[in-house]
Amino acid sequence: MIVDIPATTTVAINKKLVEVLESSGAVTQGRVLTLVVCALDDEDTEAAIEAANEASKEHPCRVIVLARADRSADTKLDAQIRIGGDAGASEVLVLRLFGELSEHESSVVTPFLLPDTPVVVWWPRGAPADPAEDPVGRLAVRRITDATFTDDPMATIKARGASYTSGDTDLSWARVTYWRALLTSALDEPPFEPVEKVVVSGLKDEPALDVMAGWLAIRLQCPVQRSVGDLAVELHRAKSTVTLTRPQTGRTATLSRTGQPDKLLALPRRSTSECLAEDLRRLDPDEIYESALEGLELVSYE
Repeated sequence: MIVDIPATTTVAINKKLVEVLESSGAVTQGRVLTLVVCALDDEDTEAAIEAANEASKEHPCRVIVLARADRSADTKLDAQIRIGGDAGASEVLVLRLFGELSEHESSVVTPFLLPDTPVVVWWPRGAPADPAEDPVGRLAVRRITDATFTDDPMATIKARGASYTSGDTDLSWARVTYWRALLTSALDEPPFEPVEKVVVSGLKDEPALDVMAGWLAIRLQCPVQRSVGDLAVELHRAKSTVTLTRPQTGRTATLSRTGQPDKLLALPRRSTSECLAEDLRRLDPDEIYESALEGLELVSYE
């Protein structure tokens, strides 16, 4: 069910939301958090809602989408309520802010936050330079950005280290969760020699590789080189090498180790909804992500 409420107020929206939930038999007692999505435009909004709906199947929540509309238009607030099949395991409230109202997102969203539940803010695109200091970001215990879709992904993920505040994370970090698990598992097998050098290669504009390189640099305390080329991670020891490779658009990776047969492993690129669902599983500070950002200073670029 989708209910449009044009040119309205927060009071009118709240009344309509209660009415729609009661008439449909939906309840909010099982909601575990409020997810606020700060979107840029209609295309961005629909893609973000789809990802949030998928993530809400694992984490039932209220999704509030703040769509920054035409700032030069007359000031007004348009709303849309989605429940049932149009909202995953949640209710979705889309708020389109026009004119000067787009400068007051935190004031608009506050009346719709669920009481006594944590707030998570996600910027699919156009995240502020310092998420924790953003008016909406200050409402949240968890702030999720995504450097992947910025004009300069490498510079963006590096800048996250300077502005990092406990509770920050980036979806590029979640995109390499399985890569990190496979590399850790490979190093847990003999020979137990220290890694002397690491090479991380792939697309230039793939911040997930940059943050993974930072993680390897801080954890292994050895030279880490980030290069542009085929998608691969090479861990060089004195007498052996571990290499994890995958075609850029492939779904199967190859794990190669000196003196052992290659292993084929399922390793598709993770969707935005999968990464979002992972980040919603933990609302405590991600200290490993913080250390990976610190490790970026130790990475050399080819």
